[in-house]
Amino acid sequence: MTSKDQPEVRQLRVYHHTPVDTADRFARGSVKFLRFLADSFFGRRYGHRAVILETVAAVPGMVGGALTHLKALRRFEDDRGWIKTLLDEAQNERAHLMTFILLAKPTWFERFLIIAAQGVFFNLFFFSYLFWPRVAHRFVGYLEEEAVVSYTEYLAEIDAGKIENVPAPLYAIDYWGLEPDARLREVVIAVRLDEAKHRDVNHGFADDIAGRPSGQAPANAEHSDALQRLAEEKRASDQTPATPEPSKENPGRI
Repeated sequence: MTSKDQPEVRQLRVYHHTPVDTADRFARGSVKFLRFLADSFFGRRYGHRAVILETVAAVPGMVGGALTHLKALRRFEDDRGWIKTLLDEAQNERAHLMTFILLAKPTWFERFLIIAAQGVFFNLFFFSYLFWPRVAHRFVGYLEEEAVVSYTEYLAEIDAGKIENVPAPLYAIDYWGLEPDARLREVVIAVRLDEAKHRDVNHGFADDIAGRPSGQAPANAEHSDALQRLAEEKRASDQTPATPEPSKENPGRI
């Protein structure tokens, strides 16, 4: 365990949104059904589960960001930071996929499953977000709750020695800024924290659409209250000329 583990563990907060109406219960039931299918098919093959599920998990942020962008254009209104938050979420989930591709090589059948699942899920989520954005965000919030559970189980298997704690891919070390000697355990901790952030944001967005206070405890400073934080960043960027940041990526590393 590196010195960065402990702060990450302390930041993780266990949270479950209790359904308050039929829409919430529908979203929760849909996620539980998908969880049943994933458990039945993958069992404890957590690396392969992550490869398949992260290809699906990267869809909601892109769909939500695009549709929110179009709505803001139609209504001539500010997006309150939603677009950036959702697109950042999609990019983050894609980084998860690129990491686990290096750890668990998908079979030809799993590659076919990725194509089929992504095609079906994209269309279902697109129309869900178009007509019922609150339900769509609640669905993602519950989906991320289950992701936190899955990665916690993954971590327990590593700690029990049932899954080898292999060295972390260079891609993951660069992306999360891990120690050079980081291993799979540190990667899973970082991914789990990301999923917890997405959980909080999507439940918060669903509550905002419903016009009611969020049922969450105050989230951490890194990614919480995205509406206010990103709105403040936007106002600051409008007043200050942007300066390019040095790239953190090393093109020579894969």
